[in-house]
Amino acid sequence: MPEPAIDEQRLKALLKAAVLEALEEQRDFVRNLLEEALEDIALSRAIEEGSTTKDVPAAEIHAILGRRA
Repeated sequence: MPEPAIDEQRLKALLKAAVLEALEEQRDFVRNLLEEALEDIALSRAIEEGSTTKDVPAAEIHAILGRRA
């Protein structure tokens, strides 16, 4: 049985349209997914940076935050 001819340009356009439609329909899901990924990246970088800096006494941190130790 002969294989159907595949028009690569048409297939690419259909796939692109399907992906865009899915993203538009699931906009909140995609937004939340990206927000969480960015938060994870920022937290990871903060942890890395914090591991190479000197320790700060808790009293100093509380003073900056306006609390008592």
